[in-house]
Amino acid sequence: MQLIEINKARYRRHLNLVIAGCIGGLVIGSLAISQTLIYLFPDESGRHFHWNLLGVVLASLSITGLLNKFHRHDFMTEVVYVWKLKQSLNRINRKMPKLKIASNAGNADALLVMQYSYAGSRLLWHLDDNTIVLDELTSQQIELDRIAAMFELTLNVQDYDESLLAQF
Repeated sequence: MQLIEINKARYRRHLNLVIAGCIGGLVIGSLAISQTLIYLFPDESGRHFHWNLLGVVLASLSITGLLNKFHRHDFMTEVVYVWKLKQSLNRINRKMPKLKIASNAGNADALLVMQYSYAGSRLLWHLDDNTIVLDELTSQQIELDRIAAMFELTLNVQDYDESLLAQF
């Protein structure tokens, strides 16, 4: 997955609309389904937990289906891209201890994966206005640049491929 520039305002607007739509769909859908089931199949004891639970489950499945159906729509481009980028960075973060050991030993692939991780994290944190840990990321980037220079390597995030993770 290549890093691309995202229009922050468009991303935030679309993400907020998707979140609001999911919340609204879950609330309205689960209430409509559960109330319909309670009306059709009343319980003399007045306990309708199973119908309420079924309403929530069916509304959740419907929302998931709609998101899957429309994830290729132009409106969802930035939201889906960021979601996939977060998944990619999570896969890298799970392997970060091994990557740090390999990068200190001069493994070019490990250094490239870490460079991609730092660049992707910087992009995400900028989009989410999460500037609290940027100083820590900057110090990690400086250390990575120092190691790359020590081994005379040039790191280009465009060269990153997810298959590089398999060796760690």
